[in-house]
Amino acid sequence: MNSKKAPGSISSVVTMPDEVELKLTLSPRHADVLESAGLMARTPRKTRQRSIYFDTSDHRLLQAGLSLRIRRSGRKRVQTIKAGGAPAAGLFARPEWERAVADDTPVIDDTTPIPALLGDLASGLAPVFKVNVERRAWDINEGGAVIELVLDRGEVVAGDRRSSFCEAELELKSGEPAALFALARKLDAAAPVRLGIQTKAERGYALLAPAVTAFKAEPVLLNHDMTAARAFQHVVRACLRQFRLNEDLFLTGHAPEALHQARVALRRLRSAFSIFRALVDDGVGAGLRDDLRWLAAELGEARGIDALLERAPSGALRHHLETARQTAYVHVDATLGSPRVRGLMLDLTQWSMSGAWLAAAAAADVRDAPARVFAGAALDRLRRKVKKHGRNLAEADDPARHEVRKDAKKLRYAAEFFIALFDRKRERRRYRHFIAALEGLQDELGNLNDLVTAPAVLTGLGIGDPPDAMALLFPGSKTKLLDAAGDAHAMLIDAARFWR
Repeated sequence: MNSKKAPGSISSVVTMPDEVELKLTLSPRHADVLESAGLMARTPRKTRQRSIYFDTSDHRLLQAGLSLRIRRSGRKRVQTIKAGGAPAAGLFARPEWERAVADDTPVIDDTTPIPALLGDLASGLAPVFKVNVERRAWDINEGGAVIELVLDRGEVVAGDRRSSFCEAELELKSGEPAALFALARKLDAAAPVRLGIQTKAERGYALLAPAVTAFKAEPVLLNHDMTAARAFQHVVRACLRQFRLNEDLFLTGHAPEALHQARVALRRLRSAFSIFRALVDDGVGAGLRDDLRWLAAELGEARGIDALLERAPSGALRHHLETARQTAYVHVDATLGSPRVRGLMLDLTQWSMSGAWLAAAAAADVRDAPARVFAGAALDRLRRKVKKHGRNLAEADDPARHEVRKDAKKLRYAAEFFIALFDRKRERRRYRHFIAALEGLQDELGNLNDLVTAPAVLTGLGIGDPPDAMALLFPGSKTKLLDAAGDAHAMLIDAARFWR
């Protein structure tokens, strides 16, 4: 490990401005289709690359949102350090530190952020995985912008584990970011492409971790300097990332939990539109929200069957539900593979980043408000709704209890979105108690909702004798569930508000 300043090292290091690129994923077959579609008129630049990624044994760089690689292309080696920042979906903008190096030994000096981060631990940096890539690149003029289009076919190798990938990266060299999306839509018209959400470094680190069947929501990395508008952008990207991670998992393995978490991501995203309505209540945003509602409904039948299967004992009922799930999953596959869903992911990314809502004069004050101030007001408003509408759960009818359930979900998601803005020790302690109480209420209301909706699901599946099936699926009484929900509501209202 070279940790000294070499002569001339400062001048040999380039701190790049934030690069803006849109990442897309596609199959190798569809990459071949794109190349033959006539969109890239010139002969591509072809290179073979081998990258070695470095980290400490306990992955300190990963935890700090940094990646360190040395990439060899021909005889040239370039060391690159990238700062990932908050997890994003599709659109990546991040600073880089680049320098030429003589061999596969990292050069770590004070021109990079690593010494300040690791101190003496920098000497423990070692290879953790490799990425081998066959790259083809074109420069494309799109709407007055110059975009470098790169097609990468490659493999990530970590020990005896490996994973192949095929992706396109559209990097903006000059012009407006809207051109990236215009080109992406042209590519998708020629061959299906999906919004990409994983860097090559993330693919490598995934190989080092145990295999997962679903991705739960990641923390939304907000800070006190953010405006409400910037906070909304971070929330949207985090939700899109959760959806796309689980969409890919479901499409490759039909994991029920991945489908569930994909729908959770959609609910979180729809809740964000509601929570931030004062900022984003324009025609485009309303249309996107309608599309999200449609997509959630299209995935709903399959998830409803999965929820019943979690309760069903072995026997004829379970067999019938498993058969119905296979049919429902075919529908989910077709929905997720549709141009409408692929386009929705691009539309959401573009609109959240540069939509007209960012310049609407009527919403300027709330849009530019400090995120923490906005968050406190939103959390107060949502808590009041849950408190008011949940007072008499036992006497309320089923639709009214369902509305309380939806209000509780919005409050839960808002709390998770905004917790990074309330980072004092007391606030964190109160948050844990508040979320525990809120989870308790959600669980009880969810049980009641399952009890109410299950007969219609069973009838729709052609399962005879729904009452007999209900007795197997829900052996408890509704009265006990109502009592438990009332107790959970009281505990939530007694819990201290972490944002005050």
